[in-house]
Amino acid sequence: MVDALHHSPLEDEHVALGAKLGPFGGWFMPIEYEGTLAEHRAVRERVGLFDLSHLGKVDVRGPAALDALQRTLSNDLTKVALGRAQYNQVLNDHGGVDEDLIVYRLTEDRWFVVPNASNTDRVVAKLTRIAGEDAVEPHPEWCFLGVQGPRALEVIGTAFHEASGLAYMSCLEASFRGTPIVLTRSGYTGELGFELFGPPEVARALWDELADVGAAFGIEPCGLGARDVLRLEMGYPLYGQDLRPDRSPLEAGMAWAVALDKPMLSGRDALLRQRAEGVPSRLRGLVTEDRRHIPRPRQEVLAGGEVVGKVTSGTFSPTLGKGIAMAYLSPAEAFEPGATVEIDIRGRHASATVVTPPFVERTPR
Repeated sequence: MVDALHHSPLEDEHVALGAKLGPFGGWFMPIEYEGTLAEHRAVRERVGLFDLSHLGKVDVRGPAALDALQRTLSNDLTKVALGRAQYNQVLNDHGGVDEDLIVYRLTEDRWFVVPNASNTDRVVAKLTRIAGEDAVEPHPEWCFLGVQGPRALEVIGTAFHEASGLAYMSCLEASFRGTPIVLTRSGYTGELGFELFGPPEVARALWDELADVGAAFGIEPCGLGARDVLRLEMGYPLYGQDLRPDRSPLEAGMAWAVALDKPMLSGRDALLRQRAEGVPSRLRGLVTEDRRHIPRPRQEVLAGGEVVGKVTSGTFSPTLGKGIAMAYLSPAEAFEPGATVEIDIRGRHASATVVTPPFVERTPR
């Protein structure tokens, strides 16, 4: 039921804009406005404005913050300079991925953590056990807005002059009408982008400001449907589909996100064993021959008449005009880029080529 869900501070705005809203990660969020294809095109060609307030917003502060993050996350946080960001995962004892997230280092002792909606409470609990309640402060009521697309810098640079020189995966503490907010150069679309976090009292004014400034650059409100297509075109994995507790970052091709030499790394023994013995499967990209064959999650992937995996994410790529998907294929060494497999799409076997994502040529830098 909708009443059991969390609500964005901008929900009334989305309703007024005619958005189609629905449950997503325990929240009631805008899925689309004018339509996923139109919103996808707006981001790839101009600029889109997203409400992403369902995602976690967590401050970790004080002298115990770094140790808590080092013990909880997969990457080496000591390498993160002030004003920079780092991708991380939370691993279990078997080396599987329990969560993935971004960590921003705003000051010497202030870290801003953005987990997935469904895992925020678990991440907060882990960090609190190590750093203490006074060090960890979640902000579930805050807004989280994304400005994504080739013209994003023009929008943000007009509204926040201090952000004009912000490098990719960087962050700063900004002010909006006298209220402190967090502004980052990051995103999940593959385009140049910025993300903004702030308390609920500025949510509506901040949305309106970005929409008003962005009007000159063709900005459009965009829902989570378009965001999912955009991220999959870039081969960005989604937790709960492409990243799972029973799959390791080595299988996902994300060894770069794990500091195996870091003390207190969960799942280290399992990962070292897998690295020595070879991964049993590998997350690969798949491209179908045309728009008639659109893969969807949980559909079987076959080779030589045998099931060799299942689709984890699949959709129609408006950029390519074809179906695209990601799937763990086993054995890993048997399916290098260029190999051909089949996807069982509602009983029909559609030919697909194994590729290395991204599926489209874009860069967020």
